[in-house]
Amino acid sequence: MGPSQFTAPGKKKKEANAGASTQTHLRIAEIRDNTLILKNGGTRAILKVTSLNFNLKSEQEQNAIIYAYQSFLNSLEFPIQILVRSKKLNLDNYIEQMETLGEKQENKLLQEQTIEYAQYIRRLIDYANIMEKNFYVIIPYDPLRAKSKNIVQAFFERLSPKDSYGDIKKRHAEFKNLKKGLTQRIHTVKAGLENCGLKAEPLDTQEIIELYYNSYNPQVSRSAKLKNLKGITIETDEEKLEKEEKSSM
Repeated sequence: MGPSQFTAPGKKKKEANAGASTQTHLRIAEIRDNTLILKNGGTRAILKVTSLNFNLKSEQEQNAIIYAYQSFLNSLEFPIQILVRSKKLNLDNYIEQMETLGEKQENKLLQEQTIEYAQYIRRLIDYANIMEKNFYVIIPYDPLRAKSKNIVQAFFERLSPKDSYGDIKKRHAEFKNLKKGLTQRIHTVKAGLENCGLKAEPLDTQEIIELYYNSYNPQVSRSAKLKNLKGITIETDEEKLEKEEKSSM
C-alpha cells in the first residue's frame, strides 16, 4: 500500500507517477486468502498476539513463562519475526458512538453530559499523546526457488522489482502447496505461544491490508479510513492473466 497520490496542476507526468514507483519497489505482490504474498513467491502469515503483565506474576509463574517461551523458541525449525508496533491510541469509533448516543438522549442534561464526555476523551487523547502497543509474529514460508538465490541474484532482483507475467504464473502455481506448509507453521506457533499464556490469531485479508495501510500512511489513515473490502470487487492476478492470455490469442 503506497502513499496517497495527489497531482497538482502543472506537475510533470514523472512526478505524478511517484506514488506508483514507490509501490513498484515494495516486495509485496498481493494479499489474499489471509496471506501476504511476495513478488518472489514467498508467503507470510501475520499473527496478532496478546500481551501479559509479567511483573504482576509471582516468581514461580515468571519462571514457568520463561521456561515455556524458551522451549517454544527451541522447538522452532524455521525463522519468525516479532514485531512490536507503537501507535497513537485510536478511539474514534468509540467517541463517535458516544456522540451518537448523546444526540439520541431525550433528557437535555444527559445529552450535554454525554457529548461533553466524548469531547473530553477526544481532547485527552490529542493532548496526552496516549500510545498503544500491538504485538505481531510474522511467519514465512518460501518456495525453493526463492531460497536457492544467491546474494548477487537477490541484489539484481531488488534493482528491478517489477512484476512480470512469468513471475505471476509461477506464484499461482506454487501458492496452494505453500499455503499448506504455512498453515502447519501457524499451528506450531499458535500452540507454542498458548503454552506461554498468550493468545495468537492470524490476521485476515482485511486486517493485513489495514496494517500495511496504517503503517505506510500514519497521518492519512487517521482521517481517511479504509472501507470494508468484502463488498468491493477487486481484479485478481488470475483475472489479469486470463485477460492477457485472451488478448494475446
